[in-house]
Amino acid sequence: MPEPEASATKGGVIASAIVAHVPTLGVPANTPAYQQTLVNAERSIGAALRTTLRPDVWVILSSHWVATFDWPVTCQARHRGHCVASEAPQLMPGSPYDYPGDPELGAALVDAFNAGGVPSVRNESSHFVWDYGTFVPLMHLDPDAEIPVVVLPSVLQATIHECLEAGSLVHATAQRLGRRAVFLASTALSHVLVRGREHRPTPERVEADQRFLVQLEAGDIKTSITGFDAYRKLSGLEMGGRPLATMLGVTRAMATAGGPLKGRQYGDYAQSSGSGNVVMALAPAPTLARLTN
Repeated sequence: MPEPEASATKGGVIASAIVAHVPTLGVPANTPAYQQTLVNAERSIGAALRTTLRPDVWVILSSHWVATFDWPVTCQARHRGHCVASEAPQLMPGSPYDYPGDPELGAALVDAFNAGGVPSVRNESSHFVWDYGTFVPLMHLDPDAEIPVVVLPSVLQATIHECLEAGSLVHATAQRLGRRAVFLASTALSHVLVRGREHRPTPERVEADQRFLVQLEAGDIKTSITGFDAYRKLSGLEMGGRPLATMLGVTRAMATAGGPLKGRQYGDYAQSSGSGNVVMALAPAPTLARLTN
């Protein structure tokens, strides 16, 4: 059932998720059988989020939009173009997309980031195109482009502390504007790559990934943050763990504002060239229960 009317006007991040973006998920003919679980999971979680929570906006942080110093935030009213997997154009040579944006939220995030010590600028370029870390999850989560999108980058100079703070500011800004947002961390877990997409991470990295997922399922955000530095170094997390750290900042703020969270994994853990990939939702326990019914 949809969210009750009483909560429909309450802003903030109402759910967060880890989503997979492996480029082989972007064209059905290129998706190997062992990765189909990720496609099915993203379709399932997307339908649950759209129909049950009816969010106002997706805020997605992509591992493949890479910024060096500042946090550019998309402020376009419309996201329209063709997504090419630049590192593997044979897998995604140019997939069209056309999604609404949210310039007001984008601009407010820039202001909030700067006020909070997170250097940020507006991305208002009419020539900006999405990377596949943005496009691939959204093509499955929201195939009819029903919900506006704001995109954040992975910032190379950002520390884990800065990412945590940025996540907190995403929640606070959505809350202030009355936006009911879903935050998406588009990232792998373990990410020490090798040639051959059939290869799994090493056993010790798979084990570390599973420990992290168990913590998230239990809503133990504090332990996840405390052990995060050791985890990211052992598992070689994608983009140094910055997308996941930002998500942890979001979920910490959610828990502080609304009480304990729980997590639910959709589908199975799947490999791609030595990386570990998963789809998982985190939300307050009552919300998560509605998503799973």
